[in-house]
Amino acid sequence: MVEQFFEALWADYTKLAPQARVIHNLFAARNPNLVNDHVAFRTFANSPFELERLEPLLLGLGYSVQGQYRFEQKRLRARSYMHPDAGVPKIFLSELLVNELSSGTQGLLAKYTDQIVVDTLDIGVFYSGRAWPMPSWTEYQALLNESEYAAWLLAIGLRANHFTISVNHLEQFRTVQQVVDAVKAAGFEINSVGGEIKGSPDLYLEQASTLADLQLVRFADGDEHEIATCFYEFALRYPQLDGALFQGFVEGNADKIFDSTNRR
Repeated sequence: MVEQFFEALWADYTKLAPQARVIHNLFAARNPNLVNDHVAFRTFANSPFELERLEPLLLGLGYSVQGQYRFEQKRLRARSYMHPDAGVPKIFLSELLVNELSSGTQGLLAKYTDQIVVDTLDIGVFYSGRAWPMPSWTEYQALLNESEYAAWLLAIGLRANHFTISVNHLEQFRTVQQVVDAVKAAGFEINSVGGEIKGSPDLYLEQASTLADLQLVRFADGDEHEIATCFYEFALRYPQLDGALFQGFVEGNADKIFDSTNRR
């Protein structure tokens, strides 16, 4: 079931991030055993898709909670999950703390999340997209002014916002910088917020990511605009003092990775 889950996720994700197939093939040509380190999802608190309601679906796939994280400035919290099979990707699930936003934004989001109709949640919700109508361009822009995360999620819906190539498992590339150079040489932009490479060996984790693809979408008022969709990430994990590779996440890194969808 886990294998089918990730196949469905990849099929949905690459529709919104065509760059992912190109980059995947770029590295797979030299590294036939390409490994996905983790995938990430975004959701709304105070909704039928809040973290506590989605988490049991992941536990049902055999995952267990690995860590908890808080992003004060972005008004998010998150949890990471690991599977007992080391070959199965980790999952990072973040949630927008809607109650910490302005009353106007809370009302705007409630207008849409109140329309979510769900009898029984199943694992397919993670690649279901929007469970509400498309917002207007004016509403999207209003959200951007307070929370890019909120605007992205309302327009894109619940689905994987990125997959992650494990640099540890690449045969021809040993550093994140080498990966970044190859991706840039292929014509893709790298998220430079906080530097192109986030983290360090001292933190046991280095990460980099592309900027999200852009896709032309039609908003509820008929306006068509290009908006950010999904991106691709690259992660290199370092051994801890006990010799085991670090398997968690670093809040400072993740905070900057979120900005991969911010293309204003």
